Amino acid sequence: MHVWDPRAHYYPWLCDERPIAFRYGDYSKLRRRYLVDDYRADTAGWRVSHAVYIEAEWDPRDPLGEMDFVSRIRKNSGFPTVAIAQAWLDRDDCAEVLEAHARNSFVRGVRHKPRPGMMDDTGWRRGYARLERLGLHFELQAPFSQLAEAARLARDYPDTTIVLNHAGLPTAGGAREWRTAMAGLAACSNVAVKISGMGAPVREFVLGVLEHFGIDRTMFASNYPVDSLRASFATIYAGFEEITRGLREAERRALFHDNALRIYRMR
Repeated sequence: MHVWDPRAHYYPWLCDERPIAFRYGDYSKLRRRYLVDDYRADTAGWRVSHAVYIEAEWDPRDPLGEMDFVSRIRKNSGFPTVAIAQAWLDRDDCAEVLEAHARNSFVRGVRHKPRPGMMDDTGWRRGYARLERLGLHFELQAPFSQLAEAARLARDYPDTTIVLNHAGLPTAGGAREWRTAMAGLAACSNVAVKISGMGAPVREFVLGVLEHFGIDRTMFASNYPVDSLRASFATIYAGFEEITRGLREAERRALFHDNALRIYRMR
């Protein structure tokens, strides 16, 4: 989940007059304050016991400010449970930023959206190598065309967990290539996947992730409020529920709840 307040803080994609290129097209409806009460309203009817805040492309000049904002929200609402922070692993201040994030008891990892080739870059990897010592994992958002790089990264740093966001951003036209890329990444036991970021769930892709990564390394996520551009929270989770009806109850509980508690250390 995300929360944000573009009236009080600077998020380039939400605040700048010129919109960015976005896979869902027009995202003007997101250019508003969205806080825990808004999330609770959107999730009404579903019992959300824990939540993981994912960095929301806050001002890159101030990566620590976002966690200060989240800390204040947590004090007021007790939610979200834990957070994934912003970090730029190739910047000169990487060590300082990562150490500051790690001092927050609710921060579990960092997210970065690497450009093609970046995960093989020596300087970037120098920053990545700091994560394991600090007890942080890496949240990866990248299209399936970059997953061969991600697999090399995972193999070279086997003690650092990678959580792949949005199921590797599959596309209908690239389904065969997506499956090949996901199979290669799934061979790395330190990689888990969140199925999210597609609006209403697509059965082919949900079952494809489960085929390659299995139950224990897969989680469902809403990506709210971003995915509100495509579907309601109820539509997304009803889709997950319908697709998994043939699984055992323990397996469904793992996908909807238990795996996230374990991987994000929310117990």
